[in-house]
Amino acid sequence: MLFKLTNLTDNRSTHCGVLEFVADEGKMYIPYWMMRNLMIDEGATIQVESATLPVATFSKFEPQSADFLDISNPKAMLENALRNFACLTAGDVIAIRYNDKVYELRVLETKPGVAVNIIECDMDVDFAKPVGYEEPDVAKDGRKEQVKKGSGETPVGDSPTYLPFLGGGNRLDGKTAQVISTNGAQLPSHRRDAPDFDFRIGQLNFCRNFEYIEEVGRGKTIVKEFKPFGGSGTVLKPRDAKRLKH
Repeated sequence: MLFKLTNLTDNRSTHCGVLEFVADEGKMYIPYWMMRNLMIDEGATIQVESATLPVATFSKFEPQSADFLDISNPKAMLENALRNFACLTAGDVIAIRYNDKVYELRVLETKPGVAVNIIECDMDVDFAKPVGYEEPDVAKDGRKEQVKKGSGETPVGDSPTYLPFLGGGNRLDGKTAQVISTNGAQLPSHRRDAPDFDFRIGQLNFCRNFEYIEEVGRGKTIVKEFKPFGGSGTVLKPRDAKRLKH
């Protein structure tokens, strides 16, 4: 049983089914989001008509929040949620609860009519761009990322170089760990670059094409080709440290 609900004051209409016949005579209970579509408040008077709607073949939805993109499989979620609906009306905003959160979707289009029956039907679903969603700035194809050497970009209050594998250690047996002194030996130092302030949690950046640029001075730069395994290594034990005799 399907019905057409009409707010004669504002000329707004929608369609719905019946869950239970438990309301008193002359009264009906509808969801709050349906009251918003009809632009009515509690106690308002509406017109109820019996309706016959065609079986749905296609519908298009527009999420009202960009949080909808956090759902891993929105079509499966929507298929499960629409089992609680009897029909859809183009222009309505429906509310769906998923993972203790309410998502609102505007029905942009329905076929073969402006109102369709979705009980036991095979319906194709499409989604429009969510409201408030902005496309990320994606680099054009062929554009290479640049890595500057000697740019002087270091974090505030941080040393431009650091010595790896320095400091004391702890033993599992509780004994004092032996500290190997460098005796003034020059250990290889590594330059600290500025952190990636555009990093976002959950995003991995795989940089394939690099241009290694080294600043020489007076605005001149030299572009060096990438050479694999051309860096310097670091050892846990300095070469200049004396070996311990057993």
